[in-house]
This record gives sequence, C-alpha cells and structure tokens, in this order.
Amino acid sequence: MWQDPIVEETRALREQYASRFNHDGRAIFEDILRRQAASGRKLVTFPPRQPIQTSVDPQQQTVKTGESPTASIA
Repeated sequence: MWQDPIVEETRALREQYASRFNHDGRAIFEDILRRQAASGRKLVTFPPRQPIQTSVDPQQQTVKTGESPTASIA
C-alpha cells in the first residue's frame, strides 16, 4: 500500500508531541492553551450559532430546513 510521506511526517510529529505529555489529552490541551496565550495574538471567539430547525415530510421523504425553502434533500 502506498504511503504519503507528508502524512507519515505529520503522524510522527504528532506522536513526538503527544509523547512529551505521556499521551495525556488534558496536558496536551493545557499546553495548547498556554502556547496560545503566550503567542500574543488577538483571538476571536464567536457566540454559538442557533441550530436550524428542520422538519421531515413523511409523504415526500424530504428534509426541509427552516432557513431556505429551496434546500431539500430527496
């Protein structure tokens, strides 16, 4: 099976980074937050978006969204 060298390099780097924290997801996340704060870049946080209301018409078996009357999946 063909292996992409870029994917292999990315996986190796990910493994190195994770092993620095003994593969502890919480420690990795805390490091990301620390590095983010130390970067000095302005970060933007958007408010959560409201979900789109959907309805299913059992006669036509289509899903219609509340936002666009033309958007339906047959």
